[in-house]
Amino acid sequence: MRITLRAFSLSLSLVLAPMILGCSPTATTTLQGSWPAPRGPEGPPVLPVANEGVIVEYHRPVPMRDGVRLSATIYRPAAPGRYPVILSRTPYVKASVGQAGVDRRLKFVRAGYAWADVDVRGRGDSDGSFRPFFQEGEDGYDTIEWCGRQPWSTGKVGMVGGSYGGYVQLAAGVRRPPSLACLVPSVACPDPFVDGLLMGPTGLPGPLSVSWYQYTTGRMNQSSAATPWAQVFKHRPLITLDDAAGIDLPFWNEIVEHSQLSPWWEGARYQNKLDRLAVPALHVSGWYDDEQVSTLTNYVRASTTAADPAARSGQKLLMGPWPHAINTSTKVGDIEFGPTAVIDLDALILRWFERHLKSVPNGIDQEPPVRLFVMGSNVWRSEADWPIPRTAFTAYHFHSAGRANSSDGDGVLAADLPSSPSALAFDSADADTYVYDPQDPTPFITDQNFSQVGGPDDYRHIERRDDVLVYTTPPLTASVELCGPVRVVLWATTDAPDTDFAARLCIVRADGTSQRLCDGIVRARFREGMDRPSLVTPGVPVEYSIDLWSTCQAFMPGERIRVQISSSSFPQWDANPNTGERLGFETSTRKATQIIHHDVARPSRIILPVVPASGSGLSR
Repeated sequence: MRITLRAFSLSLSLVLAPMILGCSPTATTTLQGSWPAPRGPEGPPVLPVANEGVIVEYHRPVPMRDGVRLSATIYRPAAPGRYPVILSRTPYVKASVGQAGVDRRLKFVRAGYAWADVDVRGRGDSDGSFRPFFQEGEDGYDTIEWCGRQPWSTGKVGMVGGSYGGYVQLAAGVRRPPSLACLVPSVACPDPFVDGLLMGPTGLPGPLSVSWYQYTTGRMNQSSAATPWAQVFKHRPLITLDDAAGIDLPFWNEIVEHSQLSPWWEGARYQNKLDRLAVPALHVSGWYDDEQVSTLTNYVRASTTAADPAARSGQKLLMGPWPHAINTSTKVGDIEFGPTAVIDLDALILRWFERHLKSVPNGIDQEPPVRLFVMGSNVWRSEADWPIPRTAFTAYHFHSAGRANSSDGDGVLAADLPSSPSALAFDSADADTYVYDPQDPTPFITDQNFSQVGGPDDYRHIERRDDVLVYTTPPLTASVELCGPVRVVLWATTDAPDTDFAARLCIVRADGTSQRLCDGIVRARFREGMDRPSLVTPGVPVEYSIDLWSTCQAFMPGERIRVQISSSSFPQWDANPNTGERLGFETSTRKATQIIHHDVARPSRIILPVVPASGSGLSR
């Protein structure tokens, strides 16, 4: 089995630093203008090394309700007085903040804020044991209230942080601590059974995520550079993948044993409680963030169900052309998004805090709630909501003469219904067939650790496999913008009691490059929900819904829209052994014959978010 590792690679320190800080460490500060402003050509300012006017306190103990003490580093103005507090809670060890991070904290302190960095329980200098996700709601509440009670605090607390540092904000926010005034969750982790870190839609954690659990075991960050990950990911059963990586991870074993949504998971969930959120939040992510779906879900749920009208209207969404390490480069992989792709995010965050921590009427709450970057046309645009209200969700159907296997096959993607007169030229068969072998799963192109899962990669060599069905439109004669959630409705038959179906949306460039936009997977046993597993009856057609998350891409004339269908995306997700046995414990596998139907009664299709070229009524 081959595992393809994407050439898009960042050092772990560069990836984690923006996640801890919540934005690019080199962004300049501009207090005026609508959000977000492009970073100026003059580059980052030169900040003095000396800390005049700033008090820094190390190892401040922060008591939790059960007596455990967390450790805080406090940066605050030396001048007497009370200041709003910016709180960052991290599992990545606060002492690892480098000079750029320190300079950023000093910048906010000089703007009239106190800044508190706190190691989460069991990490860095904090006491207790680290049990990821489950501990963060109550600990976050207690930490916020501790910040609000300090003699140098105004009693108003805002939070920043990305990835796990975004998750901790919302996990605490839905518990409504009185001192909490606003949030800035960037690339926040979602609930269980969504993105693969804390379980995915396959009912198991993605194999890639074992490197994150290894990295965060113990009190200090652990190196995984010597681990032969390509070999480790092949290991079965998944329950002992940690042992194959050379380390015993009790929490890994614990979550693999709970492979369906149940009350056991409730302590790690917050997205089902966003109706309790009572503060404004600025949600930030990127189209190539491997946790993108969480940010979009959080914005939609909070803006429609939060605890009161002020909280609902106080939600804002910012989506850039970024991977998980947001706002660090104008380029992702081989794709250049232009000079406006990196913005002055600190300026936006400072305006956010000025409004919600200091009550400065700077107008940010009157600005459009959604700001997004359209890839392809490479422009920022304001919108009234997400999904974009004027979106025309359009079905593009799968067609073939029975041989859609590989990019050399005859698969066609078209708006025409199956067997319609306009489709007869390319739709002479009712189905396509392929064989899925778990011993040779269809690869997912990615870096080999958790720092970035996938990107705008070229899938041409993957599409040459016979176990990948490929459906492609003819070259477009006019530009088309797809911006919104993407879903595949798949009619499929398998001869196995359980299996997977994966779908991917790509843009095919004029040179033949098949660039990944977004993708998703469904495990057959979870077709009715992650809390209702049931095996399928072999040989019986079943309708599946596959969530491909979202994209925002302008297609130009001559480019093509492509959909791939397969039964794995490895090691993004574990390869289903097709046996129907207990998940995570299987050691044996079997091949599965898969039939994808596209007839009148069973029209497999992709639902695309087509955004009209005009009529937004909002600034571009």
